[in-house]
Amino acid sequence: MPFERFVALLDELPDLEQVTLQGLGEPLLHPDLVAMVAEAKRRGLRVGFNTNGTLLTKAKAEALVAAGTDWIHVSMDGATAATFEHIRDGAHFGQVLRNLRRLVAVRAFGGSPTPTIQLNVVLMGSNVHELDDLVRLAADIGVDRLWLQALSHDFSDTDGGDAAYVEIRSFAEQESVWASDADGNASDPRPAAMTRARRLADRLGVALRLPEDGPPDELTAGAGADVPCDWPWTSTYVTHDGKVQPCCMVMGDDRVVLGHLDDPGGLAGVWHGAAYRRFRRELASERPPAVCRGCSLYRHVF
Repeated sequence: MPFERFVALLDELPDLEQVTLQGLGEPLLHPDLVAMVAEAKRRGLRVGFNTNGTLLTKAKAEALVAAGTDWIHVSMDGATAATFEHIRDGAHFGQVLRNLRRLVAVRAFGGSPTPTIQLNVVLMGSNVHELDDLVRLAADIGVDRLWLQALSHDFSDTDGGDAAYVEIRSFAEQESVWASDADGNASDPRPAAMTRARRLADRLGVALRLPEDGPPDELTAGAGADVPCDWPWTSTYVTHDGKVQPCCMVMGDDRVVLGHLDDPGGLAGVWHGAAYRRFRRELASERPPAVCRGCSLYRHVF
């Protein structure tokens, strides 16, 4: 997204409270990321992002801390190089770990309370055996929180013959550790592993969030008790090229787009338009949009 479009978008939203600078790509690749953070902070907004941590150099860490970034969440889907690099093909465990430690050090050196530094772990079959080690790693690095979540989507709304989603749908089926699927039997390692991780985190003083804790309150409280997710009422997701979607969890702009920033009336026109109103009605009904039914947040297993 060009910096000028970002500024124009903020101009449209005088009541905005928070900006998350991420999509399906890597935020640290954006040449204007620090300038975007600074612009958001100039307007009194909370701002942060998720990153794979690969490009989190000392210079970038210093610039982001100085700009006032409120949170930086780093994906760490394994406690060992073998697991991490199997899941995150092309990444290097040692490099990301060094970058994380340096970010913690840069923040401490500057005496800043921000950014909040969080390890994000997508819990799946390939890494569930490393939960205890992930807790120990979080304690050793000195991050503020360890956030464990399930896979975002099971892609059950995609046609099994859709070539674009065959691989990721198969991966989700193989790796999913949906809380609602666990039968609780002694042979199932997931409940025991999460219980052990919780106890270890308490002992080591690590703030730990597990999928069984349910969806964050700030994502479910605004649209009424009967609606599992309130994002279409309180937030919106704008892609780099101006497409407007109900949230980031739909995982791709080929699945649902509710309008475009270049449409008449801009974002406000899209927000109040027929497509958005229809999407909200369906989400609040007994027959939600197909793209929502496989969402882990909608199913309360995020």
